Amino acid sequence: MGINKQSEIAANLQIGPTDQGMVRLFIETDKLEIPLDFEPEEAEEIAEELMAAAMRARAVKD
Repeated sequence: MGINKQSEIAANLQIGPTDQGMVRLFIETDKLEIPLDFEPEEAEEIAEELMAAAMRARAVKD
């Protein structure tokens, strides 16, 4: 599946720290659970990428 392909899959996303000092993105669908753990520095990079993508997405809408 590519980044521009729409999907009918519904998922919940939870984000928070773990007791091991990691940042966890926890994705849950009706069929599976996907825990993704990142070092804090990696999580900051992901946050920056999300912000940049949001800015680009707004530009497409305008």
